[in-house]
Amino acid sequence: MRHNLEEISKSEFPELLKQIPDPPKRLWYTGEKPVDGNILLCVVGSRSYSPYGKEVCETLISELRGQPITIISGLALGIDSIAHTSALSAGLQTIAVPGSGLNSNVLYPRSNLGLARNILESGGGLISEFEPNFKATPWSFPQRNRIMAGMSQAILVIEAGIKSGTLITARLASDYNREVLTVPGSIFSKQSEGPHQLIRLGATPIRKVEDILEALHLEVPQERIKEAVYKDCSPEEIKMLTLLEHPCERDGLLKKSGLTISEINSLLAILELKGLIREFMGEIHRL
Repeated sequence: MRHNLEEISKSEFPELLKQIPDPPKRLWYTGEKPVDGNILLCVVGSRSYSPYGKEVCETLISELRGQPITIISGLALGIDSIAHTSALSAGLQTIAVPGSGLNSNVLYPRSNLGLARNILESGGGLISEFEPNFKATPWSFPQRNRIMAGMSQAILVIEAGIKSGTLITARLASDYNREVLTVPGSIFSKQSEGPHQLIRLGATPIRKVEDILEALHLEVPQERIKEAVYKDCSPEEIKMLTLLEHPCERDGLLKKSGLTISEINSLLAILELKGLIREFMGEIHRL
């Protein structure tokens, strides 16, 4: 990796990281700093993920496209790698916090050197409190977890065993008064035990991307609102709603649509029952 590695001063630490009870004494950084004004969302989960966990991670992050969000994760195998890769695919900035130093000869895991390079080349960064040539140890991963939790406004947990390092990160986030979000899963899956425990302890369950946006106090894009409103509509109903972009009388709809009056009346009755239109002063209004 050709990017310059620098030690950054405490004044340059991510703002929230300065506020935790045990901030790092030193930090090394390579690549770009978090984009000013972006919300830092830490996404973590099991190394032994299921197909469900992979799909959830990819789908949720892809649907955050265009949002002012930087994805933070630990460069580890499993959900961490999927989170970074999904962020890159969605055009979101992503920053990795490995459990090793940042020099390429020690960066861990070795299989993710290519991913680290892609992160840097896409305008992201790598950050560590360990000396540049420090080799990862079993204790360095739990220690780095507080960096991920401390620098982020919220943490999203996607699959975790009941005694996993992921839950350490979630517990630290809770201790630091960060928002803890998690994805429910099957009651028969060991990887769902961690998220279900977090929900019992007060974490916000995430069922769709709108839940994340609400937790982060971000607006849901209008196109997603329309998609949600119209998802149960038939093609004929959607066509009628399109014709009602501006209020229109029934006779006007008859001319525009090419349908019979009985077909129009039937469609309008269904749309009114769904709460999508209203008739007022002789005109049909789309709500």
